[in-house]
Amino acid sequence: MDIPTADAPDLTPAEVQALQRPLFVDVREQDEWDAGHIVGSYHLPLSELAERWRELPDADETVFVCRVGGRSRSAADAFAAAGRTGCANLAGGCQAWVQAGLAFEGHVA
Repeated sequence: MDIPTADAPDLTPAEVQALQRPLFVDVREQDEWDAGHIVGSYHLPLSELAERWRELPDADETVFVCRVGGRSRSAADAFAAAGRTGCANLAGGCQAWVQAGLAFEGHVA
């Protein structure tokens, strides 16, 4: 099955901080999530996205997150192409978030 894609923007941690109340969607696998994650983020592994995408709560702004931004880029683009508005990718992923000194529980795996 081909997944349509659209270009969701890449946002820096500072740009994400300027958003009102984004929904953070962490697409890393369970072991990565267990090691650490952005405080308040929603966990939906990329490997389960096709089956579980309906679980995502509605949000005006949805920021997809992974370790460095590659997997979350795919998820953000797929959701944007499917018509979800306000999708973005966290540029640099959790690593950039932690380097910016923002709220993170645990460590980046």
